[in-house]
Amino acid sequence: MNIPDLIRDLITLPGETEWVEFKESNAEPETIGKNISAISNSAALAGRQEGYICWGISDIAHKIVGTKFEPLTAKKGNEPLESWLRHSLSPDTYFSVQSDVIDGKKVVVFTIPAASYAPVRFNGEVFIRVGSTTKNIKNNPEQERRLWEVLSKRVFEKEAALEGCSAQMVLQSLDFPRFFELVKQPLPSDQSGILERLEKESFIRKNYGDSYDILNLGAVLFANDLNNFPDLGRKAIRVIVYSGTSRIQIERQFNPTKGYAIGFEEFIETINGQLPQNEPIGTAFRQSVKMYPEIAIRELVANMLIHQDFHITGTGPMVEIFKDRVEITNPGKPLIDTLRFIDEPPRSRNDAIASFMRRIGICEELGSGIDKVIESIEVFQLPAPDFQVTGDNTKVVLYAPKLFREMSKPERIRACYQHCCLQFVSGQDMTNNSLRVRLNILKKNYPMVSKIISDTMEVNLIKIKDPENPSKKFTKYIPFWA
Repeated sequence: MNIPDLIRDLITLPGETEWVEFKESNAEPETIGKNISAISNSAALAGRQEGYICWGISDIAHKIVGTKFEPLTAKKGNEPLESWLRHSLSPDTYFSVQSDVIDGKKVVVFTIPAASYAPVRFNGEVFIRVGSTTKNIKNNPEQERRLWEVLSKRVFEKEAALEGCSAQMVLQSLDFPRFFELVKQPLPSDQSGILERLEKESFIRKNYGDSYDILNLGAVLFANDLNNFPDLGRKAIRVIVYSGTSRIQIERQFNPTKGYAIGFEEFIETINGQLPQNEPIGTAFRQSVKMYPEIAIRELVANMLIHQDFHITGTGPMVEIFKDRVEITNPGKPLIDTLRFIDEPPRSRNDAIASFMRRIGICEELGSGIDKVIESIEVFQLPAPDFQVTGDNTKVVLYAPKLFREMSKPERIRACYQHCCLQFVSGQDMTNNSLRVRLNILKKNYPMVSKIISDTMEVNLIKIKDPENPSKKFTKYIPFWA
């Protein structure tokens, strides 16, 4: 962001607005925290993507006067100010802090993203701007009602990624030939035909005059470079390869910046190219085999991209490759319980993105993608994947091959539960024998399998299908939710 240009635009405003605060040198931490909450919430109410707190500007005359405020060295107690502010705000608010010199005078700008799915709180309280004053929202019930109404209707895909673009800029920013190729339609013969189709797909929106807004849906799917869109650069997928089993040493990393629809195959090729290989001895030669099934990688990466929460700023989808595992993480908590990933239809925050990705065959239409992941993992005789919720993120961990004796009790229980779910959704039942085959345990060691089943029943993840059946040898099991 060009701070001088931004400041010169903001000081032309007729007065302080709900989404801009001018200060000279008042940098009291509590006041800053309240203002961040208020401006984030008020920016959402005003339909803005972000708001600003600017130091070094007189709040009445809007003149650049300079400031002595040093945000990077300021502290609250013994803690750096920025760190203190971040853990005092919830949900996570990825404001940025920048400074510059204009006409020999220092200015500081906090850029604050608008609230997305919930009001931004400071120390548990929600603040709002009323005119140019910061107020506690509990004293303004009508504002609170309006804020929740706005947040509940906010749809990421319909918001503008870039406003006021010329037709030429639209065509330079989006890979429109690839769109027509993917949907198997002929490329229109003229510019107006192309723009009309992009508008019909809700990739762009016509403004008054000859300008267009490129909407998030179009940018996320077809951007030639996501970095050309101010709020989407961090949504480019990151692939990080570590040299061992920890994050201490990065071996290499990749950050492809194409839109998801046009870049997906490249993403998968990049990831698969970095995965470790097994080299089993064949009957006549040594054959290299990828350690993880490609279909599992493909489905999980598609889910990572489609189901992320784009309103969580400052972070994006990431694939981390270690010697003993692969971690696939996206911003946003899942909308369904991780225990029900296998059987429940998927729910997406981004219906339009999901619909288009299904339309071009990148992800599953009926939600069977996780079934394929579990099935392929079982075929490869790998440990069961771990579906986790960590903070505001969803993470899936795929593990390298591991002998049964090396598995922990939770890993064995997870494998048993997932196998039982897979059997059920496939119209079959889990038995001691089916789990024994899944875990590659010799037939004579069936009592070991019985112990795993018992442990899994003890934590209420599976149950006996027919409790009245006296035969224990052929007992069948079903998931707890069946």
